[in-house]
Parts: sequence; structure tokens; C-alpha cells
Amino acid sequence: MHAWLCETLEGFESLRWTELPTPEPRPGEVRIAVQAASLNFPDLLVVEGKYQVKPPLPFVPGAEFAGVVDALGEGVAHLKLGDPVAAIGVTGGFATHACVSAAQVLPLPAGFAITDAAAFTFTYGTSHHALIDRGQLQPGETVLVLGAAGGVGTAALQIAKAAGARVIAAASTDEKCARCRELGADATLNYRRENLRESLKALTGGKGPDVVYDPVGGELAEPVLRSIAWRGRYLVVGFAGGGIPALPWNLALLKGASIVGVFWGEFVKREPQAHAAALAQLAQWYAQGTIKPVIDRQLPMGELKAAYARMGSRQVVGKVLLVNA
Repeated sequence: MHAWLCETLEGFESLRWTELPTPEPRPGEVRIAVQAASLNFPDLLVVEGKYQVKPPLPFVPGAEFAGVVDALGEGVAHLKLGDPVAAIGVTGGFATHACVSAAQVLPLPAGFAITDAAAFTFTYGTSHHALIDRGQLQPGETVLVLGAAGGVGTAALQIAKAAGARVIAAASTDEKCARCRELGADATLNYRRENLRESLKALTGGKGPDVVYDPVGGELAEPVLRSIAWRGRYLVVGFAGGGIPALPWNLALLKGASIVGVFWGEFVKREPQAHAAALAQLAQWYAQGTIKPVIDRQLPMGELKAAYARMGSRQVVGKVLLVNA
């Protein structure tokens, strides 16, 4: 097999495409012939040693991928050779083959495209857990999605619309805002050139958004929290903007607002039945055409460094997909 190997935590430029022994699955594992893998923001952090989970060196990065089962470990009975599957973990996907626990594998329903499956579970699972579970989003409420043109942002936009909400999509360029409108956003704002507080006041009739979906953090957090509606829910999803904000607690008090942490990976481990129910709803919405991953572009697996560079420069709309020929 071939794989991208991370041997130092010096960033994606130090990754090396190399030949490795094809692994054999251990008991309870399956081996997947990887057909496609998608790039997520944690994939950028993990090769810099900045992610909360730190795999021992050396490792193969790539947390989300899809393909077909081509070997079964002892004790795996619910999967068979040739089954199309999606997998999510911390590592392994940027390769031609990967061995993963069978518990991390999702058999794909008929009609679920492999390329969509490789860009689905991480972002849509996170956004569903955030909005529907943690945010308790109700039909008719207004959701502000920060970083709305990114992977989790485009997923959140679609899920909020599927749940009957009004969506304000906030992005960093006019081009990204236009793409968000194409995806169904009711309104957009460019936070690089517009005043956040004034724009949100105008777009909500002075009320403010009921739910804020924030995977960005940084300097956007405080003005947005100041703008939130009474009993609003501020969903802390991540810090793609680079900074972890220090917010004045009196803002939550004055608005009767909740600041809600979203840690999807831990939710999957601690509440597997709730996770399975969320995936079932997401699969149903996908089958109905209500949600669909936004693919920025597809690149050969050998061009992973170009994909990392594109993500690092904030050019991506949706997800970048890496495919094996």
C-alpha cells in the first residue's frame, strides 16, 4: 500500500508519500480499500501537534474516508467483503488502505455515493449534534452560521434549513456569501467588510439570532454574543480563526443566553444510541436530496499537500476530496 506518513509534527509540508506494508486487520477490525478521503480542519491541526488527540508518531493522517471492505478481522460478522462503507477516526485515511475498528465503520445505504460518504459523517454529524441536540433548534428560529462556506458551515446551513430555521450565513468574501445563498441561506453577511452587530440587528429586526453556530472563534465571538437574542444559544464548535476568545460572562447573563460546548467525537463515544439516531436522520435527509456535501474540488491522493495548502489559505468552499485512482 501507499500512504502519506507523518513522521514529525512540523506541518503538512513534512508529510511523505511512501510505500508501507499492507496491514492485516486485527480481531474486531476491517481493512478498507480507500477510494476517497476528505480534508477536515482537524487534519491540519493533527500534523502540527495542535489537536486535542495526539497520535503517536509516525502515523498516517486522514480522519474521514470511504471505500470498500477488502479484509475482515476475527469476530466481525455484520460486514462482508466488498461492502461499501464510510469510516471516521483520527488517522489512516490518506492512503490506499486502512485498518479500523469495525465499530468505526458505517455501512452505506444503497444510492449513497462513495465520494459523498467520504465528506459526510464528520461535518454533518458535528452540525446535527450541535444544532439539533445541543442547540435544541426549533422551526422558525433564526440561526447565524459563522464560517458558513466551510465544511461544517455548509453542513450546518443545510441542516438548519432542513429543521425549518431561517439561516443567516456569515462568510469572509462576497463570493462565499453568494455560494451560501445558492445553498439556501436566507440572508448573508460578509464579516470582513460589514459591521457584525449592525448587520445582525438589521437582518433580525433588532432581535438577534436565536442560535449561533460558531466554528471560527477569535475576534468574531464577542460582537456576535452581544447580538444574540434573549434565551439565545451560542454553540462553541471550534476555533478555525486561530484564537480562543475570552468572553465577558455578563453578556450571557444580560441575554439569558447559554454558551454550549459541542464535542462531537466525545458524544459519539458516550452516547452511541443518540449518535446512531442522528446518522439515521441524516441518511434519510440525504436520500431525500435535502442535504448533500459541498465538494470544493477533487484531487488525486498524491496531491494532498496542495489540498492542505488550499485549506490553509481559506479558499475552500465545502470540502476538498482526495481520491485514489
